[in-house]
Amino acid sequence: MYRLTDLDSQAERTGYMPFSFQHKKRVNLLALGDVGSTLLTGLKLMGADVIECIGIYDMNTDLCRRYEMEINQITFPLDPRKLPEVRSITAEELFHCDLFIFCAAKAVPPLNEKVQDVRMAQFAGNKKIVEQYARMAADKNFKGLFAVLSDPVDPLCKAAWLAAGGRLCAEQIQGFGLGVMNSRAIYYAKREERFRRYLSEGRAFGPHGQDLVLADSVQDYDDELSRELTRLTIDANTEVRELGFKPYIAPALSSGAISLLLTLRGEWHYSSNFMGRSKEGAFIGALNRMTERGTQWEDTFLPEPLFLRIKNAYDNLKTFI
Repeated sequence: MYRLTDLDSQAERTGYMPFSFQHKKRVNLLALGDVGSTLLTGLKLMGADVIECIGIYDMNTDLCRRYEMEINQITFPLDPRKLPEVRSITAEELFHCDLFIFCAAKAVPPLNEKVQDVRMAQFAGNKKIVEQYARMAADKNFKGLFAVLSDPVDPLCKAAWLAAGGRLCAEQIQGFGLGVMNSRAIYYAKREERFRRYLSEGRAFGPHGQDLVLADSVQDYDDELSRELTRLTIDANTEVRELGFKPYIAPALSSGAISLLLTLRGEWHYSSNFMGRSKEGAFIGALNRMTERGTQWEDTFLPEPLFLRIKNAYDNLKTFI
C-alpha cells in the first residue's frame, strides 16, 4: 500500500500559510469571461462568511462596470449588507488582497474545432498571460494565495511559479480544476449503479485533463471500473460542446466558487498543489485542506494499481513544463 506523498518522498514543504483564518478575506478576480462572471456570482452568493469584499478587473472596463452594478444589485430584502460588496479595481490594485483568482484566457477553441484535449490546446496562449501576472505578483511582494482557474490548470500553476523566479512560494499557488472532475464523476455515479461506490468511497487525483485518475473506491479499488468512470468524466465537457455550448458553468462553480470557499474555510476540497523538489516537481491535484501549518494532503492508503496510475500522471506533469 502507498500514500500520495510517496510520489516524492523528499518533496519540499515549507508550511507556508498564504492567509489567516482569523478574518474575512479580500478577494480579487482577474477577467470576467464566462468562467469569471459565473464564479463571481457563486462567490457573492455563497461567500459571505469568509469574504469581506470582491475586487474585479477586466481589460474591458464596461464589463467591469456592468458586473459591479449587477452583482451589487443581488441582496437579501431585509439585510442588504449580508453579502460581500463587489467593486471595480485597477491593475495596480490586483494584488492588494488575500486571494487573487486568475481566470484570464487568450482563447477557447471554437465549438466546431475538433481537438483531442481542449484544455491542453489553450496552454501556449494562457502560459504567457499567467507568467505576466505571476511576475506582477512577485514585483508587488504578494503574500496571499494565487489561484489558477484557467486551462490547463496544473501546467499553468508551474508556469506561474517558475515565472516568479523564486519570489513566490510554491505553496502560494494552487490550481482549481479537479473539483469539477470529481463532481462529474458523482454525476455519473448517481446515474449508473456500477459506479455507485464513488459517492462514498471514490477519490479524484491528478490533472484536470487526459491524465485524470479516478478511483471508484480507495477501500476496494476496481481498476477496470475506475478507468471507465475516468473516461466518461474526461469526455463530459466534449458532450456539452457537441450540444453547441461551452461547458463553463460546472467548472466555474465546482472547481471555482465551491472549492475556493472550502479553501478559505480550511475545509477539505480538491485542488492542485506543488509536490517535488525545486523545478523537478509538479502541481498535482488531490483532496487537501489549508491549515495553520500550510497545505495538508489527505493521508489515505492507495493500492498499487491506483498509485501507479497517479504516479504516471505526476511524471507526465513533471516533464510537461
